[in-house]
Amino acid sequence: MVQSVGTMALARVGKCCRSLLREPFKGVFCGVVQPGWIEGCIGAKRHLLSEDVIKLQEFQQRKLAVAHLITGQKGNYIEQFSEKLQRDELLLRDDLKLLLHLCQSAEDVVVARDAIYRYHAENRNLVYGEFKFGPLFMRLCYEQGLEDLAAATVIDKSMSGFFNDSTSFNIAIDMLFTKGSYENALEVLRTMRSQVVPFNKDTLTLASGTCYKMNTEESFRICTALIEEAQTKGHFIPRHTYCFAVALALRQNKTEKALSLFTQIMTTDTRLCQNLKVVILAMSGAVTEAISVLSVAMLPKSPSFVKRMEFSQEVVDVLRMRCEDGPHMMKVEQIVTQLERAEQVTQLTLDDMLCHTPTGKRKPSPIMEDRRTSRRTLKPLRSTLLSE
Repeated sequence: MVQSVGTMALARVGKCCRSLLREPFKGVFCGVVQPGWIEGCIGAKRHLLSEDVIKLQEFQQRKLAVAHLITGQKGNYIEQFSEKLQRDELLLRDDLKLLLHLCQSAEDVVVARDAIYRYHAENRNLVYGEFKFGPLFMRLCYEQGLEDLAAATVIDKSMSGFFNDSTSFNIAIDMLFTKGSYENALEVLRTMRSQVVPFNKDTLTLASGTCYKMNTEESFRICTALIEEAQTKGHFIPRHTYCFAVALALRQNKTEKALSLFTQIMTTDTRLCQNLKVVILAMSGAVTEAISVLSVAMLPKSPSFVKRMEFSQEVVDVLRMRCEDGPHMMKVEQIVTQLERAEQVTQLTLDDMLCHTPTGKRKPSPIMEDRRTSRRTLKPLRSTLLSE
């Protein structure tokens, strides 16, 4: 009875979604201003993947839909499933899908973890079809804050082949990054490489962000090697990936490499890129050019609705330190004062700007959706301009 109800729940899940969702995990960054360079606090507090990738809200909607359709049987089902595992009974795909949608606690997730181990052992040589359990399990761990369990599962050699998609590994790395477990995140990345799971653009951003946070000679080598490999293969490299690499090069006092990486960014008119540019110029001794960047940002006659370029206080401090007691000191102080009066100096650190949560793709407003038929006559519309 439970199985039939569960199958029906999974079939109708898209029609029974509810909006009673809590917001995705949000955190606050802390930045520490260090004389001479930017040092973020240990451990990021925001994830680097957008909701389009994590799909936590969509996952929670599906969970609500399943719970709504089998009200009163949720707890019994998980208990019965645990007993089924103990009796070594055969696990069906729909059974496992239903279980993953009913977990509400860390204890439930442990049962789900044991279930996917069993399922993988029984079906190792079979094709699972288009449905992938990996991302589903990772989203469940994300929801419950079980990054260590997720990492241990995805790097377990006995589970090789189960997590055969980049999304599962990316979500695991993102969880570890959020909690500051950078060594473990790098281990997941190595496992991804050893299992020949392709790196996509999100993987590159997560990898470069992890290396940036580790801030070691070895992490810098790994970061630059991944970028060079992607370039050789002709893969798309996100701007965010380059920015992490540039910041890491600067933290490692490799200014020339930072400049080389920065010149490969196609569009540099963003706040983050302009801040990095000022630091690169200041640290390479090109103070005049850095001053020029700040001067261009002061637009005296720009409309009020145009957001002006902002510069981090610590970036300004780097420039001040580099021209201290020099011929450009007075000019820098004058420009900085003008920027402060125009509220173009922010207390956000470079670490804040780097470790931001992407907004993801914007969904079109329902009012802007293209209708092909008239609501009044039910006849085809010849132009969207004629829509009612």
